[in-house]
Amino acid sequence: MADKRVGKVKHYFDKIGVAAVVFESKLSVGDKIKFVKNGKELFQQNVTSIQKEHENITTVKKGDDVGLKVDQPVKEGTDIFKVT
Repeated sequence: MADKRVGKVKHYFDKIGVAAVVFESKLSVGDKIKFVKNGKELFQQNVTSIQKEHENITTVKKGDDVGLKVDQPVKEGTDIFKVT
C-alpha cells in the first residue's frame, strides 16, 4: 500500500522544533510519518507530540491546524505522509 499524504507544513518554529501543520486526514500519536519536499524524502519519524491551541492532543482530523513536534528542521510547503 502506498504512503498517504496527510498534511503540509505551513510554518516552522526553529527555537522549539515545532511545525505548524494543516492536516488533510487523520493522524495519531505513535503513527510513523515522513517529510517530503520537491519529491525528495527528507526524514522519517514517529509522531510523539501534537498540540492544538497549546493543549496536548492524541489525534488530528481533516482540517485541523496543529503544532507537531519534529526531529529535524522543515521548510514551509513540505508534505507529510503517513507511512503504511
